[in-house]
Amino acid sequence: MDVAPLGEQLREWRARRRMSQMDLALDTEISTRHLSFIETGRSRPSPEVIERLAECLDVPHRARNALLLAAGYAPGYRERPLASEEMAAMRAIVDHVLAGHEPYPALAVDRHWNMVAANAAVTILTEQVSPALLEPPANVLRIALHPDGLAPQIVNYDEWRAHILHRLARQVEASADPVLAALHEELAGYDRQANDNETTLTTDIAVPLVIDTVVGRVSFVSTVTIFGTPVDVTLSELAIEAFYPADRPSAQLLQRLMA
Repeated sequence: MDVAPLGEQLREWRARRRMSQMDLALDTEISTRHLSFIETGRSRPSPEVIERLAECLDVPHRARNALLLAAGYAPGYRERPLASEEMAAMRAIVDHVLAGHEPYPALAVDRHWNMVAANAAVTILTEQVSPALLEPPANVLRIALHPDGLAPQIVNYDEWRAHILHRLARQVEASADPVLAALHEELAGYDRQANDNETTLTTDIAVPLVIDTVVGRVSFVSTVTIFGTPVDVTLSELAIEAFYPADRPSAQLLQRLMA
């Protein structure tokens, strides 16, 4: 795999974070002369300096490995498949968190929003989704907006679509991930498939997800949780999205279903 020169990568991350060379030098306590030499390839920084620059630029772990490789060093972060024996303890933690969230839906996703685990309550979100969309790797954002996914059930479809596209656009900007960029383009191109009863339901607190299920209308708000201080690429890219009932009728309905 071709790796772009270190200086080129650093300049791209600086531009993405809207930082000048002087700003980065000051924040990392590196002289502007030394940073300039690094970016032009005239100086080879130590792994510690690269890590300091990457931390200041909020570079994802996967991209930090690319910086180290470009400088001629070994990757600083291992990448172990979630299904591997070494990750068994982490899988157990994920399963515990998901199960503990029942009777409300919760799922774990990778960096491209592909579902890697889910609790039993997620079925209320997927029971009317086309089986083809649920085949691994099942992408939860595609499921949400695809005409054969949740789109026809979402009462506030335009609102939820705008929320998802905005969140995904911010991720593309932050990560420079071409797969996420392609996903954003795909989702933005879907035809409108909203519920006939669509209405705007935004509160001054959060955008809810309101869907018509086979057992009635349910309103959710969601949170996304990531692992703190990960040193593994896979773990750094893992996120848990948990859905909570946004009102008392939704909570009562979900509790009855899982009783």
